[in-house]
Amino acid sequence: MVDNQCGRAVDGVSRRTFIAATGSLGAVALAGCAESETSEGVSGTLRISGSSTVYPVSEAAGKEFARQNEEFDYELSNDGSTNGFENSFLPGDSDINGSSRPILEGELESAEDTGFQPVEFQCAGDALTAVVNTENDWLDCAELDQLGEIWHPDSAPETWADIDSTWPDEEIELFGPATTSGTFDYWTEEVIGDFRTIREDFTGTEEDDEIAQGVQGNEFAHGYLPYAYYDNNPDEVKALSIDAGDGCTEPSLEAASEGSYPLARPIYWYVNQEKLQDDEALQGFMEYAIEMSGDQSIVSDDIGYVAMNDQEVEDNLDRLQAAIDGELGDGEAIPSMN
Repeated sequence: MVDNQCGRAVDGVSRRTFIAATGSLGAVALAGCAESETSEGVSGTLRISGSSTVYPVSEAAGKEFARQNEEFDYELSNDGSTNGFENSFLPGDSDINGSSRPILEGELESAEDTGFQPVEFQCAGDALTAVVNTENDWLDCAELDQLGEIWHPDSAPETWADIDSTWPDEEIELFGPATTSGTFDYWTEEVIGDFRTIREDFTGTEEDDEIAQGVQGNEFAHGYLPYAYYDNNPDEVKALSIDAGDGCTEPSLEAASEGSYPLARPIYWYVNQEKLQDDEALQGFMEYAIEMSGDQSIVSDDIGYVAMNDQEVEDNLDRLQAAIDGELGDGEAIPSMN
């Protein structure tokens, strides 16, 4: 395994600056990652499916690895964690699936039916962020129960006044991830308290910048999105502090890292182990991507997620090598299930 850590974005353009200029999490030039002997001269094409939350981390790794290896290429899609699992990764059509929630038991069973073992690598941490319009002057800190009430189909308040009589008697317009998203799964379980149960009258999309734009366009709107999308566009929407019973906590990388933010969550890459054992391009790319996941200048400063610490990077590299060697023990492939 390589010993070096990756470097910063170059050309004087950070990811934050780039997103502000383009209005989306599009391409960004990343360089400075020291080239390892094991990743030089890698050739082949990989397909990466899945989560829009994980997308910018995968994109950063893919672009720089392709820059270092002229005969390497990758195909990256933004189809949601669930959609990526069901339609690409589990059938064996993609090599890697990004996911903003842990793989489900049923998905593991589907992988076994296809004939392979998924291997899990946490690639970053997120502070999932509830947002409202910047003109909203009646709500700065939301109780977790209040958010659950807003989104639950049994309560489904029509106006803000239905939640609190001192709030405006104006219709709530809701924006959030599509039902194919792992962020949708996480929100329904952690906030609504009922997995994949939600009111139907919201605008759902796999494009997180469209959630921000929807909330930005209506004074009485509300939505939720990954912290990176808020952090890179902080003037477009207002982030809510969250009170889960211990007082209000603002979303931040620091609060997510230390565990004080109630909606802190890990995000993942899942890799097809059988392909990993046979494909040197997949081996080299995953080694590189895991190393990059520990680079704060890229993952935290440029993208807006919590970077992996040294021990987490080392654990992932050890799991990668064990998977390549066929030496993963029972329960070691999916640490989130332990």
